[in-house]
Amino acid sequence: MTSRQPPAISSPPPPAPKRRSRTLTRAEIEEVFRRFQSANPEPKGELEYVNAFTLLVAVVLSAQATDAGVNKATRALFAIADTPEKMAALGVEGVSRYIRTIGLFNTKAKNVVALSEQLIANHDGEVPATREALEALPGVGRKTANVVLNIFFGQPTIAVDTHLFRVGNRTGLAPGADVLKVELALEKRVPKWALLHAHHWLILHGRYVCKARTPECWRCLISDICRYEPKTPAPVEKPARALLPPR
Repeated sequence: MTSRQPPAISSPPPPAPKRRSRTLTRAEIEEVFRRFQSANPEPKGELEYVNAFTLLVAVVLSAQATDAGVNKATRALFAIADTPEKMAALGVEGVSRYIRTIGLFNTKAKNVVALSEQLIANHDGEVPATREALEALPGVGRKTANVVLNIFFGQPTIAVDTHLFRVGNRTGLAPGADVLKVELALEKRVPKWALLHAHHWLILHGRYVCKARTPECWRCLISDICRYEPKTPAPVEKPARALLPPR
């Protein structure tokens, strides 16, 4: 008589992997900035300036322009006009001649001269150290004010440009529908010890690694933490073509 085998007991399916939250945890954010600090302890902006006034002008000129393009134009300009009085004396046409290579140079020249005149009239020729006073100047918005406050006055402000907006949303560091929401989220979520340099770490990361078209995930310091999917693989080098012998 053939013995009957007991019915096979099917094992339960393995549990589905737990999905990570779209937003980074506090521990993950701490690790993100620890890595940025380790790689670049003292990050610097790339705009060239000699004092608070020339920094303010450079940031105003940098709207919809590259830092390299602004630096190329302002080296000669700042050599002859590094104070509000000298800039106002040049006038709009005089300033325009130096910044013609920058987009929207006519409008920017008018703003630079107008803000110079207001600094003379309302602030004794000095750049104010408050966001409200800076934003009252022609051509100065919240982002420009935050850059000046952070770089020159050492205040822990975060200026959200297209790079920071992209990095904040793409990584899960500070998702937000507009630049103000991302800025406020970053101010709330970035560790206090990292606030002073957070702006520079994130803008440099967005400019050179987490690029708009194709993020270079294969060389990213925080790729394992970042929520962006799918990760961009390292480019594959094409083999060199063999040279045909001459006939």
